[in-house]
Amino acid sequence: MKSRLHGILGLVALLCILTFWLSTAVSELALDDASVVFVKNMVLAGMWVLIPALAATGASGFSLARSRRGPLVQAKQRRMKLAAANGLLILLPSAFMLARWANAGQIDGRFYALQALELLAGAVNITMLALNLRDGLRMAARRPQAALG
Repeated sequence: MKSRLHGILGLVALLCILTFWLSTAVSELALDDASVVFVKNMVLAGMWVLIPALAATGASGFSLARSRRGPLVQAKQRRMKLAAANGLLILLPSAFMLARWANAGQIDGRFYALQALELLAGAVNITMLALNLRDGLRMAARRPQAALG
């Protein structure tokens, strides 16, 4: 059950980040400033789902890793450390600043520079979480069915 919950929480986190990324890209490239402001505010609101999902995924992954060893486990742990640092040091502060600037109507060169950094950091986290999902599925396929749960 713990491994299934871990997978679901990880998928929720990945889908949140992917939704934030795609919404941002579409609003920046194809929509007006009001849409950009709306998306920036919705990304902040979505943190109420993303942050608990990531925290619970990390905690359950840490718990599951205690009984597992091997290169896939180590790779997942390394990627999660990178994704967590990226999220805490770049993505979360960027989300707050971009929403602040967008709400103030300051959609200018500084806004777009930070937005580009946020999109790059988001793409890195999407990649890290997708690779962890792939490796998690590989690990689950190797476990006997009676051991799942």
